[in-house]
Amino acid sequence: MAEHSGRRLAGFVAFAGALLMVEGLLNVVHGLTALLSDERLGIHRDNLIIVNVTAWGWVVLISGLLLMPIGGALLTGAPWSRIAGIVVVSLHAVTQIAWLNAYPVWALLMIALDVIVLYALTARWSDVRDSLGGVGDAPWTALEGPELSNAERHGSPPVG
Repeated sequence: MAEHSGRRLAGFVAFAGALLMVEGLLNVVHGLTALLSDERLGIHRDNLIIVNVTAWGWVVLISGLLLMPIGGALLTGAPWSRIAGIVVVSLHAVTQIAWLNAYPVWALLMIALDVIVLYALTARWSDVRDSLGGVGDAPWTALEGPELSNAERHGSPPVG
């Protein structure tokens, strides 16, 4: 049962990685549109929390360029991808607030997707880590303390 649960959670992390790649691509297109022809965005500058569309285009473009490789790294099980994903996705969710007044449905959808990705990257990570290949020496393993035996993990006193 635990193995099945770990595989299911690892599949959820793979979904999060693919979702990050798609979100990143959408952000790159959105950022380039804001940079190259902000009149095509179809918004009034008064509807944005941030008034400078060009600067915001750079922010969205850079976040997209960060999200895509992090998503790919999550799919390969790179040790650094979880921490980087948590940081960048959190920042991405905050940046979507600027678009909330202009594109409420889009901004709320992106924030909801970011919350799903954050859940996948933070919930029961030790089970996920065991199911992913090649992440045994990840930097966050040192934060978890010594390895416990199965009996110690479930509250049974050690034998001997």
